[in-house]
Amino acid sequence: MPTGTDDAARRKRRKFRELLRRDTLTVMPGGFSPLFARMAEAIGFESFFVAGSQVSAFLYGVPDNGIIGLRDIVDHARHVAAQTEIPILLDTDTGFGNAVNVYFTVEECIRAGVAAIHIEDQEAPKKSGTVAGRRCIPIDEAVGKFRAAAAARDALDPDFVICARCDALGAEGLTFEDALERCRAYATDGRADLVWLNSVETREQAKRVCAEVPAPVLVIWGGPAPAPTPEEYQRLGVRIALYPTIAATFALHAAWHGLNDFKARGAAAIEEFAGAIRAKPWGIADRNALVRTDLVREIEEQFLPEAQRRDYAGTWGHKETIYRDVTKPVEEKK
Repeated sequence: MPTGTDDAARRKRRKFRELLRRDTLTVMPGGFSPLFARMAEAIGFESFFVAGSQVSAFLYGVPDNGIIGLRDIVDHARHVAAQTEIPILLDTDTGFGNAVNVYFTVEECIRAGVAAIHIEDQEAPKKSGTVAGRRCIPIDEAVGKFRAAAAARDALDPDFVICARCDALGAEGLTFEDALERCRAYATDGRADLVWLNSVETREQAKRVCAEVPAPVLVIWGGPAPAPTPEEYQRLGVRIALYPTIAATFALHAAWHGLNDFKARGAAAIEEFAGAIRAKPWGIADRNALVRTDLVREIEEQFLPEAQRRDYAGTWGHKETIYRDVTKPVEEKK
């Protein structure tokens, strides 16, 4: 059962460091919610990314432009970390200020129970790492921020992982060579545990950064399709291939198409959607299992006086949901 204790948090941080030490690729999906993180865990992924862009969009309905703050992301991440056994990498934008703010950001994130955070080298207010208009702060200022993060890590929990994200590719006035110089500096002078070169455009870029940066490297693909396969990333030397928004993106587009279809066709759209999902080899996602609904009844039976326990035999709920089995008739009420 997921726990929120310090011991559990340290165990997950040690697990994340194990992922960084091994010489095989880790594929990391991302999104924004505890449910998506637990789903990733149930499917067999070894870690999960909480993306600031998706927290901004799905929880606050605002763009990824530095609008949400430290308290917003930390309080949300605490829920994600508490409900999973796999390590969580948390997006903390620019660290919410200069080196001073970064130090306190690391402290708060450690207390929230996540395994790692990334801090990017953008100028504030930041932009999404996948859109135009980005500017990066000077390299010496960025190194100072990562050094402050490392100092806070060392003081509170040395197992906590600091990821330095370089957004130089596609940013104003910077080149791949600038990005490579920054990545090296973040790993050496900045003492980052993991370096993220954002929006890698070619396989050669990925190969060079992995060969020339003295730290494990995380990438997301920013080049033309097709993106490298996990096997290609492995051969290039990438330690983590991140798909930062994949769970939320799948959900977004499923909802968009489903709602449009429902508006146009009504109940037929629901039936067709449910039938298509049931036909997939993975079946229907069991939301009740993912949120541990049965645990409520177990706690009631173990700790409530008998007179206060709920009558499950003499009451009823829907035997099937529209998403679970819409085309089958609902069982007769008893």
